[in-house]
Amino acid sequence: MDHQHLQGRWLAELRAPAAEGGTPPPPTTAVLQLGPHPELAHSVRGTTQRGSATAQVSGDVDDGDLTLEESINGTNISATWTGRVVDGSCGKEIRGTWNNAHPTPPAPAAIPFVMRRQAGWQ
Repeated sequence: MDHQHLQGRWLAELRAPAAEGGTPPPPTTAVLQLGPHPELAHSVRGTTQRGSATAQVSGDVDDGDLTLEESINGTNISATWTGRVVDGSCGKEIRGTWNNAHPTPPAPAAIPFVMRRQAGWQ
């Protein structure tokens, strides 16, 4: 899988762990729209939408390892997505961890995610 396979629409489900002794919160859904990066030939750039919040993302995939940097203000990194393409998924599923650069307790700094490529015209 390379950067061209990342281009398009992805749906990510983030599942925060339960607080000690509690039940896990409902998953959060994020929609990522990725296209070619205008300045870096082997990278992607786009947006992620979680509820009413939109952030910019950019990154790449190298030998099946995904790295995306997320920025709420377009300048500073607010979170990172690191994951691995799932074997046998034909590059349509990535599992990993979303890491908040500035966690506010009790929210966890790291949240597991599953990202699935959406079908249709991109």
